[in-house]
Amino acid sequence: MTPILLLGAGRMGGALIEGWRLAGAFKPADLIIREPQVSAAVQALADAGARLNPADSILSEARTVLLAVKPQVWREAAVVAPHLAPDAVIVSVAAGVRAEDISQAFGDRGVARVMPTTAVAIGQGTTSIYAASASARARAHALFAPVGTVVDLADEELLHAATAVSGSAPAYLYAFVEALEAAGARAGLPPADAARLARATIAGAAALMAKGGEEPSELRRQVTSPGGTTQAALDVLMGESGLAPLLREAVAAAVRRSKELGG
Repeated sequence: MTPILLLGAGRMGGALIEGWRLAGAFKPADLIIREPQVSAAVQALADAGARLNPADSILSEARTVLLAVKPQVWREAAVVAPHLAPDAVIVSVAAGVRAEDISQAFGDRGVARVMPTTAVAIGQGTTSIYAASASARARAHALFAPVGTVVDLADEELLHAATAVSGSAPAYLYAFVEALEAAGARAGLPPADAARLARATIAGAAALMAKGGEEPSELRRQVTSPGGTTQAALDVLMGESGLAPLLREAVAAAVRRSKELGG
């Protein structure tokens, strides 16, 4: 499946490169990178043996092509299609862009669509995968399994929901922590202390959930004494205008936007 051609090495492509480095999944020499804005990390990778912005003739060596650009500009990246090997497989992280459209733009080559999280950079990513063929799915697994959890989806339409529930969800968590810090400061804590408490507590709770395997509802019950302070807060968060309806609305909005980006 190598060499791997990365069309884009920005936030997501860069995170994946870092995750591969930590996992020892691929050597720099296995990578060909097309990226107009070269970061220090990408330059270091090139210095270690990756081929950075090479001539078009080199692209024919790639067996796997990772399309890691923003969905609004994915067709610009597809101009490399005539230079690719006939058996190259395209793995796309472009949100909302249909596999059929990608395949056509890349000369009817096999396509897998993936929706990862940037935690691939530390080997704790979550990646949703859809592919019509087993071979394309296997190629996507080979790229993303070394850097976290992968979930196969049976229907391409489910990627819209997976994007909303997983791909976008780290931002929801960060927004929650921001709001919790601000609420702590408003309640009288020094802002720096509110930040340390909120961030460490959320990180610890997430680690406990990941390690223990218990349902979130059970973990919630374990730390909620009837009539206590936690219960008073949960009466707000789980009320009629609390987290459940807000998240339903948020996920629905992300699903709509994912569909819009796909045209």
